[in-house]
Amino acid sequence: MVQKAKILLVDDRPENLLALEAILSALDQTLVRASSGEEALKALLTDDFAVILLDVQMPGMDGFETAAHIKRRERTRDIPIIFLTAINHGPHHTFRGYAAGAVDYISKPFDPWVLRAKVSVFVDLYQKNTQLKEQAALLRLQLETDEEPAIGGALLGELSARLAAVEEQAEALTKQLDASTDSAGAAATAAHLERKLVGLRRALDALRPGAN
Repeated sequence: MVQKAKILLVDDRPENLLALEAILSALDQTLVRASSGEEALKALLTDDFAVILLDVQMPGMDGFETAAHIKRRERTRDIPIIFLTAINHGPHHTFRGYAAGAVDYISKPFDPWVLRAKVSVFVDLYQKNTQLKEQAALLRLQLETDEEPAIGGALLGELSARLAAVEEQAEALTKQLDASTDSAGAAATAAHLERKLVGLRRALDALRPGAN
C-alpha cells in the first residue's frame, strides 16, 4: 500500500484554497491548508510534504519570504515549491520566483489540468523516492548483518531496476512538462528531478559490495 503524499496549499484567501482543493482532489492525496507564511512554516516543522503550492501575494510574510525560510531549513530545502500569483509583472518578476527556489511559477488564472499534472509529477516522484529509501534501508540492514546475502543481492538488483524505471518515467514527465509550460519552468523542474534521482542512484551504488 503506497502511503498518500501530503501537499501543502498556502494562500491567505479561503476561496483560493477551496479552489485548489477542488482541482487537486482527483489526485487522492492529503491536502493541508495554510492561510499564511507563518502557518506554512509551522506545518513544515512536523510533516513531510511532496510539494508546496505557495501564493506570492499574502499580507505579512509574502510568498518570496516564506520560500526563503523554507530553503534555509535543511529539513525542507529540497521540497519543490510552485508559486501561484494573480499578478504578472513580466520576466523580471518571474525570475524572482525561480531565484527564490521555485520549480515553477504559474500566473492566475491557470489551467486546472496543467496544474494538476505538474503536481502529480512531484507526488509520484516523492512516493517513488520514499519507497526506494525504505527498500534501501532494508537492504543496508541485511548487508550489515550479513544475513541471507543472496536475498540482499537480489533485492539490490530489484532496487536498481526500479530506480531505472523511475529515471525513465521522470524523463518522460519532464518532456511532458516541457511541452506544457514555459522553458524556464521546465528547466527548473527538470533540474529538481535530476538532482533527486542522481542522489538516489549514488546512494544505491554505495550499497553495492566493494563500494566502500
